[in-house]
Amino acid sequence: MFTQKSNVNRFGSWELGWGKANPPQSRRTKLLFPLTVFLVLFPSIANALPGQRTEAVVAWINANPTLRPAIGNGLRVTRSSTPAQRFTFQASVLPPGRFTLAKDQGTIRSERMTFYDMINGVTLERLRESLRVIYGPTIYEDYERAQLIYDYPVPATIDLARRQNRPLLEQQQGELRLGDRFAYWLEITNTESGKAFNGQITVFLKEDLKKIETEVRAR
Repeated sequence: MFTQKSNVNRFGSWELGWGKANPPQSRRTKLLFPLTVFLVLFPSIANALPGQRTEAVVAWINANPTLRPAIGNGLRVTRSSTPAQRFTFQASVLPPGRFTLAKDQGTIRSERMTFYDMINGVTLERLRESLRVIYGPTIYEDYERAQLIYDYPVPATIDLARRQNRPLLEQQQGELRLGDRFAYWLEITNTESGKAFNGQITVFLKEDLKKIETEVRAR
């Protein structure tokens, strides 16, 4: 089920897929460096998906020498290339969003990856590319074909944020999608300057989509 062999070697600058073999150097450098760092620090994560048993995910993490020094509760890994760049992976038996009791303590329901990058910033485009690099083409294609359920902020949210002086409502930008295999939640938080330094991708079971959609819409 799981492999200890790193997938790093099969991702060269061309295979990372910037849309063409030779993208502009500035764009390639900006995208490639953070993603390469994250991938080197966190290889083969595509094998750990919601619906897997927790013991299988823990065993895979424990067997991976790159991840072993950072194991917390067995399902969380944090890596940092510099103080200005950080990546965290968290597998959970809980659905995303507000806390609820776990229906099954033995099955992973969601996997959340958070990115912090003060050097290059974080965009939705980079989150999508990270999804492809980390999970591979099969999951990325499921995401690409997925139905867009909610895209925010919507104009009503922006108006409410400004009237009530709640800037975070306007600064949170993201989307919820429903694929054939999984549901997907991507979100960045923009600063007042319009640039985001934080972002997250959550891959989770489709049956939990209604819960998180209700919570995000009710912010």
